[in-house]
Amino acid sequence: METIALIGPYDPQIKALLYHSMPCEFAIKEISSENQYDQLKDVHYIILRTLTLNDQVIKEIPHLKLIQRWGVGYNTVDIKAAGSRNIPVAITSGMNAPSVSEMAVLLMLAVYRQLPLLHGNVLQGKWRGEEGIASSSYVIDGKLVGLIGLGAIGKQVVHKVRSFGAAVQYYDAFRLAPEEEAKLGVTYVELEELLRSSDIISLHLPLTETTKHLIRKETINLMKDSVIIINTARGEIIKEADLIEALQQQRILGAGLDVVENEPPAVDSPLLKLTNVVLTPHMGGSTFDINTSMVKRCVDNIVRVSCGKNLRPSDVVNQQYFTNA
Repeated sequence: METIALIGPYDPQIKALLYHSMPCEFAIKEISSENQYDQLKDVHYIILRTLTLNDQVIKEIPHLKLIQRWGVGYNTVDIKAAGSRNIPVAITSGMNAPSVSEMAVLLMLAVYRQLPLLHGNVLQGKWRGEEGIASSSYVIDGKLVGLIGLGAIGKQVVHKVRSFGAAVQYYDAFRLAPEEEAKLGVTYVELEELLRSSDIISLHLPLTETTKHLIRKETINLMKDSVIIINTARGEIIKEADLIEALQQQRILGAGLDVVENEPPAVDSPLLKLTNVVLTPHMGGSTFDINTSMVKRCVDNIVRVSCGKNLRPSDVVNQQYFTNA
């Protein structure tokens, strides 16, 4: 019998779905923290959420056949080390695109309409609250949304914000074909132009050595004073200290962040004191219906590898490091 390790924190509903969906020929072992990694020696498959798998850990799992990430980020895995042993690192490509894209738009609306402030005022008995809220609130309609990264999530953001009346431009290291751009209704621009001209900048790209601190003082200084920045990707794409400074000085209008550089933020983090920021706790991809789809993809990928079948190319993120590629 082959063994699957569930590594990281999982909601009880997710675990119940995984146990219910997994074929009976697999055993499941739960690993909740990295100090339990000594229990991985007999594991064949890993479903990884939140925690880290480095080169040394991967080397010490002799029968490992697949590292399956819960979600689409893979910065917590040494994909090169896995690839050197021909172990695929797989993501659940496209599975959480509906929920993350909705979170991105939710944050846009919440920042523009000052939702936390309005909600807090009502709870405090201030039906209208202080004067001037309306004159500092905005709509998505008529704005130019700039997407950095246009994968499955970004494409769903396009459909959603266009339905609000926004125009969309994008930058991606891999430009779409002109016919696909026309079909989506998007315009490709270079990164500097996107930063200079967008009213809303939304991040939809993986964390890599190239994208770490992509948004920092130098790039923020290119932006409009009225811009809002949305991040539902990875916190380290933004240099947090530089963003905080820009928000404190009202160099930009606001930010909506589902992810931050250090999670969770310290209780004395300046982010928690700013009124032009809306924060959510890295929950963009976490909904019950999306979790069901994610479980199905994780189980399907494990069964595929067990049966000697190929994984979907869009799921495998380390093929380039395979020694037999």
